[in-house]
Amino acid sequence: MNLARVTTMLLAVLLAVPAAAAISREDLRKALEANPDLVLSALKKADKMKFFEMVVESQQEYQRSKAKEEAKREQEERDNAFKNPLKADVGASARARGKADAPITIVEYSDFQCPYCTQGHKNIEVLRKNHGDKLRVVFKNFPLNFHPMAMPAAQWFEALYLQSPDKAWTFHDMLFENQSKLSEDYFKTLAKDLGLDVAKAAKDAQSEAVKKKIEADIKEAKGFGIEGTPAYLINGVPLRGAYPVAEFEKIIARILKK
Repeated sequence: MNLARVTTMLLAVLLAVPAAAAISREDLRKALEANPDLVLSALKKADKMKFFEMVVESQQEYQRSKAKEEAKREQEERDNAFKNPLKADVGASARARGKADAPITIVEYSDFQCPYCTQGHKNIEVLRKNHGDKLRVVFKNFPLNFHPMAMPAAQWFEALYLQSPDKAWTFHDMLFENQSKLSEDYFKTLAKDLGLDVAKAAKDAQSEAVKKKIEADIKEAKGFGIEGTPAYLINGVPLRGAYPVAEFEKIIARILKK
């Protein structure tokens, strides 16, 4: 067996990609078990640049393949959701902007400290301008554990919503527009500037009611298989990730046509 073929097979096994040679993975495994020095020998004799080029090429091919598989899976999920939409709680307790009878409702699962969610927020604002009264947006908290200020931000948003929904939305917008400033002091400053009761907000942020509201949002998201942010349900049709506005518009157009 020549060196190039051996190297290709080694990469196929190490990177978990389908082998491009006639030899089976099991045959290669047995050969390596019988000749463990084969890997070092191959690396010593091989042209190192060509070897690493093969590594990069194999990795890129694998990533392209996985991306295609994921795109296909997501499209199948969306197609199914047009027939059987996912049902989020958008009732009286929902943090919503827009008319309750709007023909389009976007449920947004978001994290105030997530940079992709900042782009998602910008996209939602464009959609609100594009569709006006035809669009309702429901915000759900999904603070990720590795964002230390995400949960406190969600707690303050919920606490301020108890005082004034309109001012809480202003607070929501300011957090995404000033994501690098997230801190307890910043939350208090914003609340004060909005003319709200800072002491009450600080107390409510730690309340059981706020805790349960955020827990309910997280539980709902996970129930839909959502693992990261941002994620959206457009009339029950899922869109996972910070997709451009055009992707939202495709789904909206299909819903309105239907």
